[in-house]
Amino acid sequence: GGETWFEVGRSKTYTPTTDDIGHVLKFECVVIDAETKLPVGHPNTLLTSRVIPAPSPSPRRLISVGGADMMGQLDSDGRLSSSGTFTVLSYNILSDSYASSELYSYCPSWALSWPYRRQNLLREIVGYRADIVCLQEVQCDHFDEFFAPELDKHGYQALYKRKTNEVYSGNIHTIDGCATFFRRDRFSHVKKYEVEFNKAAQSLTEVAVQTTQKKVALNRLVKDNVALIVVLEAKFTNQGADNPGKRQLLCVVNVQQELKDVKIWQVLIFLHVYNYLCMHVSIIQIIAHSVFLMLNQVHTLLKGLEKIAASADIPMLVCGDFNSVPGSAPHSLLAMGKVDPLHPDLLVDPLAILRPHSKLTHQLPLVSAYSAFLRGVGLGLEQQRRRMDPATNEPLFTNCTRDFIGTLDYIFYTADSLTVESLLELLDEDSLRKDTALPSPEWSSDHIALLAEFRCVPRTR
Repeated sequence: GGETWFEVGRSKTYTPTTDDIGHVLKFECVVIDAETKLPVGHPNTLLTSRVIPAPSPSPRRLISVGGADMMGQLDSDGRLSSSGTFTVLSYNILSDSYASSELYSYCPSWALSWPYRRQNLLREIVGYRADIVCLQEVQCDHFDEFFAPELDKHGYQALYKRKTNEVYSGNIHTIDGCATFFRRDRFSHVKKYEVEFNKAAQSLTEVAVQTTQKKVALNRLVKDNVALIVVLEAKFTNQGADNPGKRQLLCVVNVQQELKDVKIWQVLIFLHVYNYLCMHVSIIQIIAHSVFLMLNQVHTLLKGLEKIAASADIPMLVCGDFNSVPGSAPHSLLAMGKVDPLHPDLLVDPLAILRPHSKLTHQLPLVSAYSAFLRGVGLGLEQQRRRMDPATNEPLFTNCTRDFIGTLDYIFYTADSLTVESLLELLDEDSLRKDTALPSPEWSSDHIALLAEFRCVPRTR
């Protein structure tokens, strides 16, 4: 039709620019004789559709819940947080190995491809400018080759724990896991603590399960899940004159779980790890590669003790995709400190792992960060409250696909040592879904990111 072609590059890859919008791109590959340097045969070509602008989601605001009339955009102009506060992001980014066209047929194939999604995810994550970033479903090759080096350019130090592979049978490089990043100018790394639930499962079955049921128990408990626990030291302080020079430590748990009775059991593991940390006033002992599990009066002693010097007053954050809806037994254990013995989830315990039910308790003052939208005062909260479930004090959804919409992701914190200052606004279902669901060209995961701004406060006694 009389089109004119203009050469725009000679590299093996090409990233379209705004000048290409509306035009067709042609990739041409020519075989060259190594000796004569002359073309051999005819060129092979591939044509694209017309280039369209890269979709970008509307920026999400950080909304104060503490009464201050302060709302603003999260962009390159800077953060709203003051020197004594810090922000934490939790985000399941949807592993490429799970992002199949069969599961997400409603998402255009180009928007589901990893080269597109990784750039869109990176732009979103960097745009939040969080001090601490907890990502789930991060493939180990994507961590090494993309997220760690890219976020390093933005001042983040990276820590990672991939899932174990007792169950997984695919390419070991595509196993996903938990990745935690923190700003070097705001925090320093004290200790990385890896939890492999499979090891705890094996120890538990050795002690608590009858010999004839050990194989069945292991098949149920061994799910390759891991948790990444990181102890950080803040480079800022708001302790005041009464605590001059006191180290401000922070314990950050990044986790992803599955199966109802297994999830409750895994929640108990890292709760007891944290309790163990806080037992020591002058020296904290962190158990590497394993954890204490107290369930049915059984302790699973896990190997490798390492000591670090720190104060016992360690605020705790528990971030992740728990694959559990509000009101479920795992959510009740975290948010309420106990599980009703008559809770229907406890019926899904074929091996009696969770009995007696009276042991399903903990003493940590954990609170869900987003419940502050229902408790807080300030501008913009009324709209956010309409996006909350008053019965559970949680968002109406953090996961939105064509087959499911509900809340699976949470940020919990110890309310005796941290207070919520502001939260990233929740998305509206109608505007988000439009005629499809997630992932979409605008949003590259089937989950939405959660972000909270915290301030450390003196621990109440």
